[in-house]
Amino acid sequence: MSTYDGSDVDIIFAGGGTAACVAAGRLAKANPDLKILLVEGGKNNYNDPTVTNPAVYLSHLAPDSKTALFYKSKASQHLNGREAIVPMGGLLGGGSSINFMMYTRAQGVDFDSWDTDGWRAEDMIPLCNKLETYHSKGANTDQSKHGHDGPIHISDGGFRGKSEQEFSKTVQGMGYQMIEDLQDFEAVGGFSHWQRYVSPDGKRQDAAHCYIHPLLQDGNHPNLHILTDSKVIRVLFDESTPPRAIGIEYKPSGEHQPQTSLSKPVHKTIKANKLVVVSAGALGTPQILERSGVGNADHLKQVGVSVVADVPGVGEQYQDHHLLLYPYRTKNLNDEETLDGILSGRKDFVKALTGKDPMLGWNGIDICAKLRPSDQDIEKLGPDFKRDWDNDFKSVPTKPLILCGVVNAFLADPSLVEPGQYVTMGTYTAYPYSRGNIHITDKENVVDGYEFDTGFLNHPTDLKKQLWGYKMSREIARRLPYYSGELELGHPKFPAGSKAALSTSAHPEGEVKDIEYSKEDDEAIEDWIRGNLNTTWHSLGTCAMRPKEKGGVVDKELSVYGTAGLKVADLSIVPENVGANTNNTALAVGEKAAVIIGNELGIKV
Repeated sequence: MSTYDGSDVDIIFAGGGTAACVAAGRLAKANPDLKILLVEGGKNNYNDPTVTNPAVYLSHLAPDSKTALFYKSKASQHLNGREAIVPMGGLLGGGSSINFMMYTRAQGVDFDSWDTDGWRAEDMIPLCNKLETYHSKGANTDQSKHGHDGPIHISDGGFRGKSEQEFSKTVQGMGYQMIEDLQDFEAVGGFSHWQRYVSPDGKRQDAAHCYIHPLLQDGNHPNLHILTDSKVIRVLFDESTPPRAIGIEYKPSGEHQPQTSLSKPVHKTIKANKLVVVSAGALGTPQILERSGVGNADHLKQVGVSVVADVPGVGEQYQDHHLLLYPYRTKNLNDEETLDGILSGRKDFVKALTGKDPMLGWNGIDICAKLRPSDQDIEKLGPDFKRDWDNDFKSVPTKPLILCGVVNAFLADPSLVEPGQYVTMGTYTAYPYSRGNIHITDKENVVDGYEFDTGFLNHPTDLKKQLWGYKMSREIARRLPYYSGELELGHPKFPAGSKAALSTSAHPEGEVKDIEYSKEDDEAIEDWIRGNLNTTWHSLGTCAMRPKEKGGVVDKELSVYGTAGLKVADLSIVPENVGANTNNTALAVGEKAAVIIGNELGIKV
């Protein structure tokens, strides 16, 4: 491994997340003379068993996690006064090192909606293929829509639960499609057997292990360096016009350099001879830019930051997919049908690790869906919802309203429930209208010197989307042959005597009829949604790629307006949302960033 010696470099990536690892790895491999440094606030993820073994991914979201960053939003009336918590990747590889490994790709129309030359579907789909080696060989899969020699392996990881077959039969019996390849950039309107960012031998395919570590370990790329446990404070600029980025200022992470009255963290600088790329994610990147003097001039002056470039869009237009998780009791599922044994500690992780238990290659998520409501459902959701549907969805049949995943586990503290096997239906809004923002409140505080508003549910149609999502997913769960009632702690509290009352056991034998919901029932569901909806860990949009006069922060070359030698490469640049889990989009942004930077430097990537 090439240890960083403190000298000048050519390119600094300020943040070592998903897109940064992709771009840095591609560029370092393409030109061994190009000295590249990744600066990451968290630790190195290399061969960390909690990273490489998929089954323990939820450990990264524990309250005492050292691998995630937890951003707290301000209280919102739209969430019944709650402060939402949004985790982000807090180690090398970013979100790809700790996410749920769910392989979903954006729709082609999503890239087109960005309305940016070089970033349309015809440009981005080849990059989505370039990054992957796709192992699923379904007879009805168009293999030309997938990649077969990329660094990231897409497979089922060598382990799948048996209950997915029963689930498939159930939804088909209800009239839903089972779509063989839901990730072909167009398919929508059904369920699919889910592939994962997991290799056939059961190892997580995070961006660091796929793009960075092979180069650091092979001894042939002394040009690539990483500096972990180091928080980027700001980008440094010279006095030219426009101001040129010439390096960064950083400090060791607090827990690695305790502060005492006699010892305070020493700020250090690193010079970049060619380029600084800020890549700290949708919540980290706007803060670095603002501390650097790039942002809304009025706000920067309020917090005592000298203005380098007045770019009002920095930190605005925050987006996320809104998520609800609904747990169900099961019957007739054994210990290998869910992850509850591993998550609760009933199954010994170390023993499973040394025994090479194939279950460790499983994320417990075998079924996914991209769904649209029926005409009847749309009418029931009211005139305001129908107006928005007609404007944005009706004429675009490849846009899903809701994404759905089935998790074979109870996704919360296992001590809250009796030992057993559970399944959780997750529904998340594909294209929320709600918008939030994040801005610094302190020019030096890199830990919690910010104010964050997720904006969750500040547009009323987003509430109606999740109302439909609950009813739809509950009807499916009630018909599963292994269903044994709802878990009360994860469902709405219906009025006494309601026909929608929760069940605590399996249905009697016979036909299951749809639940009739009253106006009061709908109000109970909506109140539950406000009280429980949270992040899908799909943050984006805060440094959007669009014209500056329309709130943009970067142009089509990812260059920050009003500056030189400064780019952004992460999900913060995505101007409009995607109908998919966002890891694939982050990887594609990294691939595109490598091409753009390579072209500017005369390097073929």
